[in-house]
Amino acid sequence: FFLSNSSYTARMPPKFDPSEKVDVYIRVVGGESGAMSSLAPKLGPLGLSPKKVGDDIAKGTQAWKGMKVTVQLSIQNRIATVNVVPSAAALLIKALKEPARDRKKEKNIKHSGNITFQDVIGIARTMQPRSLAKDFKGTVKEILGSAVAVGCQVDGQSPKALQEKIDDGSLEVPEK
Repeated sequence: FFLSNSSYTARMPPKFDPSEKVDVYIRVVGGESGAMSSLAPKLGPLGLSPKKVGDDIAKGTQAWKGMKVTVQLSIQNRIATVNVVPSAAALLIKALKEPARDRKKEKNIKHSGNITFQDVIGIARTMQPRSLAKDFKGTVKEILGSAVAVGCQVDGQSPKALQEKIDDGSLEVPEK
């Protein structure tokens, strides 16, 4: 007894075009090469060595040492370029100017520092293209919300208090 399904033919995926630009996003710890086991399945089909790309990521994220950041790998012609795509929390922690820490030894850090409102506006300008807010005031409020989560203060006040001041109009936010 033999079954034949002639309507189904096995198809191979299309051949990879090396000149095509591919973006891969990976979350890594700054200054460290990502785990090769997580890089290999993403980079193997593109014909890249995970070890070499891991070293490039480590060099590209040196300024973000010890912090988790998202890295965008733009791959074209088997060459990977590393771009750091920092989150609002990473930008806030960097604005606090805390010393680099060893993630393996120091856990559950409370970032109890203080940043200026101008720092918040600068971070909001950086995050504006990725913000879901309708206007710049909303983006500033998003960053203040991240400041609440990080645990820092803005100009010596609670970020929640500043959000309320923005809502009632007693604190002016510049347009862009």
